[in-house]
Amino acid sequence: MAKKAAAPASGLDRYDRAILEILQRDNKTPQRAIAEAVNLSTAAVQRRIAAMEKSGVIVANVAVVDPEAVAATITAIVEVKLKDERAATAGHAKALFSKAPEVQQCFYVTGGISFVLVIVAPDMPAYEALTRRLFSENELVMDFRSLIALDRVKTGTAIALP
Repeated sequence: MAKKAAAPASGLDRYDRAILEILQRDNKTPQRAIAEAVNLSTAAVQRRIAAMEKSGVIVANVAVVDPEAVAATITAIVEVKLKDERAATAGHAKALFSKAPEVQQCFYVTGGISFVLVIVAPDMPAYEALTRRLFSENELVMDFRSLIALDRVKTGTAIALP
């Protein structure tokens, strides 16, 4: 997903923030219900949502799927250390990890490791095959460490708005 330049948070007024809070909970909330909740007209809410989409504040409207409902029972948090931190190496790794459909989230980080990935797989044999493809047989990767989640205590995409 290509990133757009997002409008600075300071450009959002209290109505925009109230609209975003509602949409983050349920983006299928009817605009008339949002309008009523934030004391604006439906047309004003529609214009504000369109403006936030155009500016990149709202990046996507998606369905959040329960992994177990689609037989994706393994969730792993993986720390990856690259052989070097050159821009080209990191760029190749970013491209590889971004293309893997099993990788739900990918963060390029500091602190002694290069990336933290959240990976969802249907079972342990599939996860093992994925780790071989992405890490063990990848000449860019020096080391990786998997943390297998026992329970998905809290997951989400909502951002707390000041």
